[in-house]
Amino acid sequence: MKLLRSLAMAVSCVVVLCAAAQAATEVRMVGDALVYGVFYSNRNFTGWNAPAWTSAKPTWKGPSKTEESFQIWERFRVRTDFVANEAVKFRLSLKVEDTWGHGTYTAANPTTAVVPYQAFLQFKLPGCAVSATAGLQRVEMPQSQLFYSSPVFGDNMAALVVKAPLIDKTLSAVAGFGRLIDTDRTYDNTTTQVADELDAYFLALPITLEGFKATPWGAVAVAGRNTDYFTNKSSQYKTSFYADNLTSAGTYVTPALWKNDQNAFWWAGGAFEVSAFDPVRFYADVIYGTGSQSERKKNRREGWFLDAGAEYTGWDLLTPKAFGWWSTGEDKSTMNGSERMPIIRSNWGPGNSFLFDDNQELVKDANVAMSPVGSWGLGASLDNMSFFEKMTHRLTFTYVGGTNSARAIRFLNSSMGSNPYFVMGRDLAVGEYVLGVNFDNKYMIYQNLAAIVETGWAHGEFKQSVWGHRLVSQSREGDTWKIAFGLSYKF
Repeated sequence: MKLLRSLAMAVSCVVVLCAAAQAATEVRMVGDALVYGVFYSNRNFTGWNAPAWTSAKPTWKGPSKTEESFQIWERFRVRTDFVANEAVKFRLSLKVEDTWGHGTYTAANPTTAVVPYQAFLQFKLPGCAVSATAGLQRVEMPQSQLFYSSPVFGDNMAALVVKAPLIDKTLSAVAGFGRLIDTDRTYDNTTTQVADELDAYFLALPITLEGFKATPWGAVAVAGRNTDYFTNKSSQYKTSFYADNLTSAGTYVTPALWKNDQNAFWWAGGAFEVSAFDPVRFYADVIYGTGSQSERKKNRREGWFLDAGAEYTGWDLLTPKAFGWWSTGEDKSTMNGSERMPIIRSNWGPGNSFLFDDNQELVKDANVAMSPVGSWGLGASLDNMSFFEKMTHRLTFTYVGGTNSARAIRFLNSSMGSNPYFVMGRDLAVGEYVLGVNFDNKYMIYQNLAAIVETGWAHGEFKQSVWGHRLVSQSREGDTWKIAFGLSYKF
């Protein structure tokens, strides 16, 4: 009953807003529904949960839970635009997402979980083509089209984003400010103000020429020492935290944590696409990131990330793609800081790879969630395969190797035990590797209704001298694999 009342209230609110707005406002509603089952075996290459931070002190807990192999997920989303005119609109997007038998979908005793995932005002400045969007919205750092989203940040953010065309159809500017975390909100916990926010500023300059696109961009984040980086997840799969992505391993060596009230992080990069040789197209990205450079040397972090790929679009039956990437990894010394590029919320992946958090359509329990930093890899994909009407397929092979020194990972594991900063299977040492294959299929039953089957397999080889006998021995009991199948309806 609580669920029904809450859902009815949410729908009623939207209906009332629609009715009140109809006199002067056009209301547009779209949405989607997913219902799917996932059989996932050997999560984290062990079948156990990953280590997790439990407080900002910080404290943590190692693997202590065993996986459930099969779950049924259901997600319902509705997006409503209240359009005053061509220049002004407001969007409210709501979703319900959980597994059958849990939370919202518990029989007789549900706990309500209607979540707003977008809520923003969008308008154009009078007399020009400059637009502004303020509120909770999708924000992504620029990335070439072959690779899904960004290794630095790709997710919803409460932000103000301004877009301005500078040269018609050639050059534009995108600038923004966002607040990712405000731990104490209105009042800090003491009579002295503390730095408890994580803010981001970004600028991109997309350039479009005939046969060529380039987007130079930069971003700056200001990270407060008292911000809760340890219990806020930076991944929808809850496999990483903001602390893992922004700090160095030396941050956890005495004297622990940051000494500065605030630390600056910045990134500079470029996304490039070449279509002049169509139907062969080339893609590349270069990113450098650094942070905490005014901290103790052991607390600093900086590194590079590069990717490149190509695709052939001249065939109707399929689109072959090849890709690779490389990023700097930890050197042997923990006390000279981290050599991995800092990231905020990675959402990067090539070819819908089972190994990365990218663009799987059946979104939960969808991938291995490996880190793109501290690794290198090669892969190939046969995309958009279509041999029968209304049916498409994708086959992707990916090899990932580590660029992190085994000594650096071993040092922290020896002092902290199994910890969330370095996680076996997510982070790789030199000499370790993971192989992944995914085969994804979609059949359009009707124009808006699709049957989807996504499969994935991964095999990892890890060093016992780095991760210990317990974890490595468990990883050798079997490979990681999933079969997900379900229905997608869009309206």
